[in-house]
Amino acid sequence: MDKTVFMFPGQGAQYIGMGKDFYENIPICKKIFEIASDVTGLDIAKLCFEENEQIHITEFTQIAMLTVEAAIFEALEVSGKKPKATAGLSLGEYGALIASKVLEPEDAFKVVRQRGIFMQEAVPTGGAMSAILGLDAEAIEKVCENTKGLVSIANYNCPGQIVITGEEEAVALAGEACKAAGAKRALPLKVSGPFHSEMLTGAGEKLGKVLEETKVREFAIPYVANVTADYVTSADEVKPLLIKQVASSVRWQQSMERLIADGYNEFVEIGPGHTLTGFMRKINRDIKTVNIEKLEDFKAYVGE
Repeated sequence: MDKTVFMFPGQGAQYIGMGKDFYENIPICKKIFEIASDVTGLDIAKLCFEENEQIHITEFTQIAMLTVEAAIFEALEVSGKKPKATAGLSLGEYGALIASKVLEPEDAFKVVRQRGIFMQEAVPTGGAMSAILGLDAEAIEKVCENTKGLVSIANYNCPGQIVITGEEEAVALAGEACKAAGAKRALPLKVSGPFHSEMLTGAGEKLGKVLEETKVREFAIPYVANVTADYVTSADEVKPLLIKQVASSVRWQQSMERLIADGYNEFVEIGPGHTLTGFMRKINRDIKTVNIEKLEDFKAYVGE
């Protein structure tokens, strides 16, 4: 019997038209878009479906991605498909918390709208991120420790792919040092800031004030957090971890390995793109993965 994990991607996979087939064909999905629009004051359907530049700007990307993820999840739940555990990469943690019944969708939308704004505002000049390909985590950690300036690991994505973040010069120096240590490539990323670095600590602090007014419920379904790569079992732990997550490493590979070790054997990626499914192929090729991005994916999964 499958022990299923619902996993939710972070920003970077967004595109114009994402979620449109769900919006137009499944009433609960349209309802989720309407809730997101009501609580944020934005026309989320227009943001997701019509050509615009905002979709790739952090303060808009985050709420757009979460709305699509929440809409697809709600459709799955109505169809009777429920996970045994959840996880989400960075922004995707909010999708996971909706699926674990810790956050109501409207509360998650309110928080994420502010999260996107705070992270956009906090982006300092001189920040950067690079993907280091083909070098193990321990070697990259050592390079970061020995590099002058502020640089650290943003994402432990999968074997052979780790992202570093921090001050532009330090990230460049660390990238060169990683190549000298055997990395295949150090690929600068086209991002608007040094996400998941200490440089974003201020955004996390502002987020904390928003979370103070947010109702968090006890877990109905187990959830593994980015910061710890471990289960969160108490509602009291949620807010501190979400605050810390903004400026901390995303331990995605470790999170997946923990779930696999505990017997979870089907991982369903909910939302735009195939990023997490791709990571899983490198983490453990024997694990069953499913991607639900389009209405046809949904119908195949639920057996319609």
